[in-house]
Amino acid sequence: MALSWNEIKENAQRFSKEWEKDTSEDAEAKSFMDEFFAVFGVSRRRIATFEESVKKNDGKQGFIDLLWKGVILIEFKSRGRDLDKAHKQAIDYFPGLKDADLPKYILVSDFERFKLFDLDENTSIEFKLNEFVQNVQHFGFIAGYQKKIYKEQDPVNIKAADLMGKLHDRLKEIGYDGHPLEVYLVRLLFCLFAEDTSIFEKQLFQDFIDQRTNEDGSDLAARLQELFQVLNTPPEKRFKNIDEQLNAFPYVNGKLFEEILPSASFDKAMRTALLECCYLDWGKISPAIFGSMFQSVMNPQERRNLGAHYTSEKNILKLIKPLFLDDLYTEFETIKTNKNRLNEFHKKLGSLKFLDPACGCGNFLVITYRELRLLEIEILRALNKSGQLAMDVREIIWLDVDMMYGIEYEEFPARIAEVAMWLMDHQMNMLISNEFGQYFARLPLKKAAKIVHCDALETDWENIVSKNDLSFILGNPPFIGSKIMKQNQRDQLVKQFDNADGSGVLDYVTGWYIKAAKYIQGTKIKVAFVSTNSIVQGEQTSILWGQMLNKYKIKIHFAHRTFKWSNEAKGNAAVYCVIVGFANYDTNNKSIFEYEGSKGEAHEIKAKNINPYLVDAKDVFISKRRTSICNVPKIVFGNMPNDGGHLLFNNEEKKIFVQNEPQAEKYFKPIISAYEFLNGEKRWCLWLVNCEPSELKNMPEVLKKIHAVKAYRLASNREATQKLAKTPALFGEIRQPSGKYILIPRVSSENRNYIPMGFFDDTIIVSDTCLSVNSTANLFHFGILSSQLHMAWVNAVCGRLESRYRYSNEIVYNNYPWPNNPNEKQVKAIETAAQKVLEARLEFPKSSLADLYDPLTMPPSLVKAHNDLDKAVDLAYRQQPFTSEANRMVFLFELYEQYTADLFTKVKEKKSKKR
Repeated sequence: MALSWNEIKENAQRFSKEWEKDTSEDAEAKSFMDEFFAVFGVSRRRIATFEESVKKNDGKQGFIDLLWKGVILIEFKSRGRDLDKAHKQAIDYFPGLKDADLPKYILVSDFERFKLFDLDENTSIEFKLNEFVQNVQHFGFIAGYQKKIYKEQDPVNIKAADLMGKLHDRLKEIGYDGHPLEVYLVRLLFCLFAEDTSIFEKQLFQDFIDQRTNEDGSDLAARLQELFQVLNTPPEKRFKNIDEQLNAFPYVNGKLFEEILPSASFDKAMRTALLECCYLDWGKISPAIFGSMFQSVMNPQERRNLGAHYTSEKNILKLIKPLFLDDLYTEFETIKTNKNRLNEFHKKLGSLKFLDPACGCGNFLVITYRELRLLEIEILRALNKSGQLAMDVREIIWLDVDMMYGIEYEEFPARIAEVAMWLMDHQMNMLISNEFGQYFARLPLKKAAKIVHCDALETDWENIVSKNDLSFILGNPPFIGSKIMKQNQRDQLVKQFDNADGSGVLDYVTGWYIKAAKYIQGTKIKVAFVSTNSIVQGEQTSILWGQMLNKYKIKIHFAHRTFKWSNEAKGNAAVYCVIVGFANYDTNNKSIFEYEGSKGEAHEIKAKNINPYLVDAKDVFISKRRTSICNVPKIVFGNMPNDGGHLLFNNEEKKIFVQNEPQAEKYFKPIISAYEFLNGEKRWCLWLVNCEPSELKNMPEVLKKIHAVKAYRLASNREATQKLAKTPALFGEIRQPSGKYILIPRVSSENRNYIPMGFFDDTIIVSDTCLSVNSTANLFHFGILSSQLHMAWVNAVCGRLESRYRYSNEIVYNNYPWPNNPNEKQVKAIETAAQKVLEARLEFPKSSLADLYDPLTMPPSLVKAHNDLDKAVDLAYRQQPFTSEANRMVFLFELYEQYTADLFTKVKEKKSKKR
């Protein structure tokens, strides 16, 4: 009776490990081939002969190393020799063989490499000795298995997701929808992966569909129902007369095939699509990127609503390494030579439990589990230096998928996560098999990751896993900004924050932060989340972290500052993120990972404390302020037209308008927005602030514009805008400075080393895309605002539009700590250096500020002028210039704390006097 494929695989593992140590030639070739054939339960001596004498092509006598007449010819060469020459030598023997003895296969080998030629199909396969078990199916003919033709397989990539997506769409289209559809697709996914990773026999699922179902797909659904039942039935409980091909499928269990689903319906095109999925090589893809693949099954609108940004392995490792993996490897390195301590460490590893409360398709859990299993292999290597285990490997693999817990709002990703965990477990078991020469597979499935389909913000996490058992919480909760949240999501946040002031403006991700902070109280659980960078910049920071630090006593252990979040998924969006790791206890081992630009590689910096702005400084909160903490000129927003564009003109439009309405020319004023300022362009506006009503009536073209503005405002859904229809001749909001002012664009590229600013007079109307510092502002103020020191503050506390700076008056300017009483010499030095900056710009009249401040094209004279200004500003704060941005930030936060403490004391004194 032929050996089963599992028995053959176990034999192949042992054979590979034994001969990896001893690949002697010539005298050992016979024993090598004896054991090779024994892998398949066949005696070589009964079927094949060594050194078969035969006449070669050239008429000389030759000796075939091994010949199984009519089946296979085997030729050996010394290690490292050319196998193609060995193949040619084998072909040279053919003229001396009878037709009936001609082989169907040729195998050439140097005891380390193998090359098998299928002469009927004119194909070949090459592999190394340690890859024998993955290629053993090609030798099924030795064990008596019927020869199979394996179609050329494409590597699995996003094409697989597209094919599954089409199948999903078609099933949904015919009415097979909801929960049954999601489970059905997950089962198909498992089968596709199983036949390419030795869970099933090679091509078993493909052959079942191809050979046992009609081409029109009419009976495919019924046959799949039979298959699902078989996969859920132990062999001893199956029908005695079951189809032989069905019976070849193993018992899977794990509740994956337990539920009885409604029968689906297939047609020819759907059957073809499923077969096309079979032709792909699913064994070449990591379960860790199933999420990326299956993102395309969800439509783009759902993808945004759910905040589904699936994650690359590189970004997952950014989180899990500092959270726990680096510490585990450090501990392993210190105890790997101590067997007793190694065993204790192994037990500790097996006791760890992980929760991802927004797990999606399980990417974080899958990668976490893989890395832990790889560490377990390192432990077993250290415990068994001989390379051979004295006991059954099943008894010493202590890590299993039930150490992983997840919460997912959508059912389909939750089911994908469960399957991905099983598949990663199987891949790691195959790695164990290769490592120790014992075939190890967990079938039937007995344990599973606990992935719960529910709303994480409405569920008590204690009901998922007790905090007394949990070790780590990790993941990337939904990236949904405050402005695009649904009302029920905003209500959830307000509830999680106990109705705290400002909680309604927070991004959705903050709900996971505050819920985790509550959950980990009184424990040693460490948490790390990926988040949009808005939670550590701008107004959200003090609202979120005020509660995290003050109410729940959270301490930040590590952080990645802003970087670009990337993934392999189809149609993915660019997101700028941070990673924050925290716990309910402090640590002396804190790290900040800083990036040179949002796309560069991270540099680790050790920190004494990491504050909510991810800076190595004391914990402070920058709140909105209507006035500055220092005695400096007031800053205000520019003028908001709110006119539907009817009062704005480019040069050509203004020229045509004035030709038709000459009286209007005196009411045209240049208007400057951030775009015009940075790019050196010009626009105009109708500025009718001082226009007499009688004069307006004599300008019919202007009246048309005013009527258009009124109609635009009345059509608005906002009550405030509708009220502005009462004054349609004026801008919606007027905040035009009188006299000279400094203009600051509200949004500027993060690639610039400085935000370009400039002086203007009140004949230039400043738009609401800019801020203006009023008429008392001078070169000293311009110099401070144009310095690296001020940019360090901007980089730390201002909000972002994607990754671009979004400068604000109430967060950035009004909280900035200016120099404390600089002397006349220091002020003069800054004013002189600031003037040099302005003069350096004038040297290049054909270049825009965007050109001048692009790091790649910034002129050397302007670079030098700014460097001199930076030094002058530094010396106004202290006696020595700052050597790094980190030093600047520590200094500024300390100065901010000093200034605001003084403010608080003054407020207290005033209240006391009143009392």
